[in-house]
Amino acid sequence: MQTACFPMAHSPFVPLATLPARTLADWLAQGRLALRTGPLTFRIACGEGIVADNLRLLYGHHAVADSPPFADFHIEVARPVALRRWVRPQVEFRLDGYAPFLSLPAAQAFAMMEWGMNWCVASHCHQYLLLHAAVLARGDDAVLLPAPPGSGKSTLCAYLSHRGWRLLSDELALIVPGEGRVYGLVRPISLKNDAIEVIRRTLPESTIGPPVRDTKKGVVTHLAPPPGSVDESDRPALLRWIVTPRYRAGSTLHAERIPRPEAMAMLIDNAFNYDVLGETAFSTLTTLLGRGPAFDLHYAQFDDALRWFNALEA
Repeated sequence: MQTACFPMAHSPFVPLATLPARTLADWLAQGRLALRTGPLTFRIACGEGIVADNLRLLYGHHAVADSPPFADFHIEVARPVALRRWVRPQVEFRLDGYAPFLSLPAAQAFAMMEWGMNWCVASHCHQYLLLHAAVLARGDDAVLLPAPPGSGKSTLCAYLSHRGWRLLSDELALIVPGEGRVYGLVRPISLKNDAIEVIRRTLPESTIGPPVRDTKKGVVTHLAPPPGSVDESDRPALLRWIVTPRYRAGSTLHAERIPRPEAMAMLIDNAFNYDVLGETAFSTLTTLLGRGPAFDLHYAQFDDALRWFNALEA
């Protein structure tokens, strides 16, 4: 799909935090709320109070509008028309009325919406080369952080985004084919299990949502992106470095260059739509690897990692 650029004059976007609670709840219940995240707009329908509360807490600086003439995705989080609507209530995620996942307990409604939004982008935004990776920027230079689950990627991303690096994305890199420019969604960072308390201690100034227990990933919550990153959410960056971070308790910081063939294979493994873009994806990744180095980074202390990232040279 291609992201269209329609004039928004008839439905101006405003910061979500400026909406009265009643207005936010009404727009959600009636499917009128449009939420802008980076270059994309989601129109959301949901009657669950937990979703409205988390949107206000975690998306307060994001731009929203009432029923604009265009949105990239029309999504809904709603209870199924069945007994589970009332008995041990469940919710479904729907895109244009289609439910791609099994229903989950209603208490997980906001987390389900976040996962569903990721699925929408990864499955449909083929105007970009889509990588499963975090992205941070310093000025107009960006670092790509692809890493497997459990590596500490999101935790490190959360820390760096509150210590001088601009958050573009925690989960999805939107790379313009043939250019190397990357856009970010600048959405809340997903935290799981032990990482939640680590970030609470390390970043007491941050805004963290309520924990959701008994999910398929354990205990999950979300960290609000820094306001400065949200304010620059339309500003792309040029990818300069690739770093695979790996947390190793008790270890000393160690960085090692990744050979280009191995780095290429890693990026292909982390691409959602490599098979869709084909030769375009290959040439884009080749250009990216020719622009800057790839590193495997082992760390145990956030401050050590921050110093290492700050020392990267464009």
